Amino acid sequence: MLSPIKIGISSCLLGNKVRYDGGHSHDGFLTQTLGLFAEYVPVCPEVECGMPTPREAVRLVGPTENPRLLTQKTGVDKTEQMQSWIKGRLKELAKEDLCGFIFRSKSPSSGLYRIRVYGDDGNVRKNGTGLFAKAFTEAFPRIPVEEAGRLHDPMLRENFIESIFSLKRWRKLINENKSLGGLVGFHTHNKLLILSHNQDIYRKMGRLVAQGKDYDLDVLFDRYEELLLKALKLKTTLNKHINVLHHMMGYFKKNLSGDEKRELLSVIDQYRSGYVPLIVPITLIKHYVMKYDQPWLKVQTYLNPHPFELKLRNYF
Repeated sequence: MLSPIKIGISSCLLGNKVRYDGGHSHDGFLTQTLGLFAEYVPVCPEVECGMPTPREAVRLVGPTENPRLLTQKTGVDKTEQMQSWIKGRLKELAKEDLCGFIFRSKSPSSGLYRIRVYGDDGNVRKNGTGLFAKAFTEAFPRIPVEEAGRLHDPMLRENFIESIFSLKRWRKLINENKSLGGLVGFHTHNKLLILSHNQDIYRKMGRLVAQGKDYDLDVLFDRYEELLLKALKLKTTLNKHINVLHHMMGYFKKNLSGDEKRELLSVIDQYRSGYVPLIVPITLIKHYVMKYDQPWLKVQTYLNPHPFELKLRNYF
């Protein structure tokens, strides 16, 4: 069991009335479901930098790569006020040991993707990033981030939550057993999880661990962390999962009866065809793991990457 995971979050998503109109953007999944396993660190850039609630709405104006933050009606420039606050807030967040950050969509301060930028030429471009979101991702490039709106997509939701739980386990290893042996154990437990994201990175990580004695320990861990988080950013797919399912099935070659093999292959094919969710073949394999006491598969994080209560593998 892991202790609650620290996650930064746009304050309005928790139901706090900090939006420009005095309202909020409460997200029930984040507070009532994921919130059971998370310790949230709320952030509202606009309020925390000194703007009142309610307030005049702001927008990004100018070149996409370096826009200014102006009030929509009166054109008051809030850029320096925001940037000054950002510098101090990032220093505070660096001490929080965050394993992820969930941003409010469409926000000129906190949005990650497709934020409106009003060009000096009069054209509106939907290719900007909120000032705080951009600064956060540049300061902490290895912390998983996502927008609340995108988390309504079940595949994006699972990928993000899988990433934050993986980072939490990695941080636990660093704090409790930062050694070559500890790294070998971690990699062994997470092999199939990594494989489900990217086969090439999986091979690179395997070679890195195999050559671990040739590296300074800090360099080794830093390089491994870089590859781990790079792999986790890449979404899993149906075909990637099927590859892992068949890989696991290979560990039962001498155990499964003819009927059991046919049943497992049938369930995997039903998953491939979209008739059952991933949790169905996973559950059957977990049954065989316990029935035949398969030691290597017992420790595979892939079979239990996040709390069952989140139901992240139940989608079609």
